[in-house]
Amino acid sequence: MAGTRWLSAWALASVAFGAASLLVPLYFVAIGGETLMLGVLAGVAAAAGAPGALVFGRVADRTGKRRSLVLLALGLATAALVLVSLTERAWLVIAGNGLLWFASGAVAPVLTLLVTVGTVERDWPARFALLNRYQGWGWAGGLVLGLLWTTLLSGPLGPLFAQQTLLWVCALAIGAAAVLAGGWLPADPPEPARPRGSRIARAVARSRRLPVRSATFPVGPGRLYWLTRSMHPREVVARFSPNLAVYFAAVVAVFLGFGVFWGPLPLYLSRSLGYESGVVFALYLVSSVGSALFYDRAGALAERYSPSGLQVGGLLARAGLHPAVAVAGLWLPATLAGTAVNGLLFLLIGVAWAVIAVTAASLVTRLAPAAIRGEALGLYTAISGLANGVGAVLGGWLGGVDFLLAFAVAGALVFVGALLVAVVWRRSAAASLADGSLSVQ
Repeated sequence: MAGTRWLSAWALASVAFGAASLLVPLYFVAIGGETLMLGVLAGVAAAAGAPGALVFGRVADRTGKRRSLVLLALGLATAALVLVSLTERAWLVIAGNGLLWFASGAVAPVLTLLVTVGTVERDWPARFALLNRYQGWGWAGGLVLGLLWTTLLSGPLGPLFAQQTLLWVCALAIGAAAVLAGGWLPADPPEPARPRGSRIARAVARSRRLPVRSATFPVGPGRLYWLTRSMHPREVVARFSPNLAVYFAAVVAVFLGFGVFWGPLPLYLSRSLGYESGVVFALYLVSSVGSALFYDRAGALAERYSPSGLQVGGLLARAGLHPAVAVAGLWLPATLAGTAVNGLLFLLIGVAWAVIAVTAASLVTRLAPAAIRGEALGLYTAISGLANGVGAVLGGWLGGVDFLLAFAVAGALVFVGALLVAVVWRRSAAASLADGSLSVQ
């Protein structure tokens, strides 16, 4: 256990990241942030992780200075949370939140390297699963912390004070994680002992486990780095099959829709419906836990049935659930019945995401030629992240006009994506049938 004690430090940091993922948007709303700027806040956060992963991942790969990079990333995250807690200026909160998720993205590929220390390549997927378990349940623990903290303190001391103090607690947690990591992280290996990046990339591509954070933040910057470190975009696109091209068009539509939904959602729940911060944390927690509990079941279904068909079902569910959240708010405002209905909707959103996330990796792997499968997975992650960020800004603008309009557009975009995946499903089924006929003849 001594060799993996540092995972406990990362779990502590993940608690802070999990709480901050919703806490900063709620704080932004509490200081008067408008809907469009909330979308910008979410869009910048979605886009910031990828550059961090690429920069820190390449530095770690070339220099082997992993301990220093982890500590630097945790230091940046601590500074970001302190900055956010001490300001009520919208642009500074956006900048601080961007720095926070830059640091989160930056540390991801370095941790992927660290978790392989002292193990053979065949054991790497299991080690990645271990890392994701610590990270994922730490993240869920952060949502629980946010629920309890804001529920207990918002009443007697006010929501703004509760949110600011929780930001300080999160900063202290990441600072403590940095101190613990400094004592527990393995020493940097000499040059010959460093595992080759291409081997890491292959193992990451094979690893199918997903962290709890994927319920609301579908992009994994660490995965993006390892799957794109040797990617040549023109060469990859030149090898696209027609079905893969259609599927990537679907990915753009789907993640635009997801961004349009999640971007203005905290403001809708807190300002339009009047939910206290604790209730908002509870709804996000329900969605995340719903995903976490259904990942294994979704994987089993994907092995038994057509991944394309399952994904169409998951996307159609999300296409209906997004506007349903707004409709439920119109019919059942912040009453006990309305909260229960929203809880059910968020649970179903999380379950649907588990189906989409698991089948996406399977679909890209099946549709891409063998020579570019790793790169295609990396491109999927990059495109989904970019579309999610753009969608968040669009959602902020649409939410400023009308939340029902924003969520209806989110559902429509996901529905378009579902139709495109259905085209891929039909073509693949036809091709399989044709191959079967030829083999019989």
